[in-house]
Amino acid sequence: MTFTDVPAPFVTPTTEHGRRFAGQVAIVTGASRGIGLAVAQRLVDEGARVVVTARKPEGLAEAAEQLGSEAVTVAGRADDPDHQDEAVRTAVERFGRLDVLVNNTGINPAYGSLLDLDEGAARKIMDVNVLAALAWTRRAIAAGLGREAAGAIVNMSSVAGLSPSPGIAYYGVSKGALINLTIQLAAELSPHVRVNAVAPAVVKTRFAAALYEADEAKAAAGYPLARLGVPEDIAAATAFLASSDAAWITGQTLVVDGGAALSPRL
Repeated sequence: MTFTDVPAPFVTPTTEHGRRFAGQVAIVTGASRGIGLAVAQRLVDEGARVVVTARKPEGLAEAAEQLGSEAVTVAGRADDPDHQDEAVRTAVERFGRLDVLVNNTGINPAYGSLLDLDEGAARKIMDVNVLAALAWTRRAIAAGLGREAAGAIVNMSSVAGLSPSPGIAYYGVSKGALINLTIQLAAELSPHVRVNAVAPAVVKTRFAAALYEADEAKAAAGYPLARLGVPEDIAAATAFLASSDAAWITGQTLVVDGGAALSPRL
């Protein structure tokens, strides 16, 4: 099948300049702060209406105040099927459709050697970082993502999934699995839904604070671009992959690392 053979409803529509998501609806998980909130803000700024999720209602309330009337919040655990159902249902009932899913939620409760890894923690990491992304995708597809217009899914991976990650090795294992899940879903869901991933290096968020807060200058020294990432860097990459600008891209992982892969010091 060639691109011109795809039924007309699935040809990505043009949008007004600077508002690539005008008329579209997105779900962003884990979006009360950090990268998730920056992604939601970027989508809203470009015309989307957004459902944002996170565990804690108070954090979501602050996010909703920042995002404004184009966002609604649904509190719950990312790996809870009832929460997933509620968030997807809210998007469709409130806004009438679903065009974009950003699987941003991730956890890492385990540090240290793989040989010392607690198996319960390992299962939880996989449940939240990998299986939840699949569950959200299934529900989004069932709710109509890609049915009447081109759909997009972006999974938030990590450079830890691409190379050895001492101290956070099992987190890296889960993010490597998420990259492969991205590839498999991209193959299954084409041509109606594109699926891509973003793999950030260290970004200045509360989640990654232990990796840089003791000495940020030292942490950034090995990056060719001479700084750590900020949430807006990752939001820009995510918005690109979710937008019509990436209409011929699927199954890919975009590394956003300040050039870290170029440096032997990292």
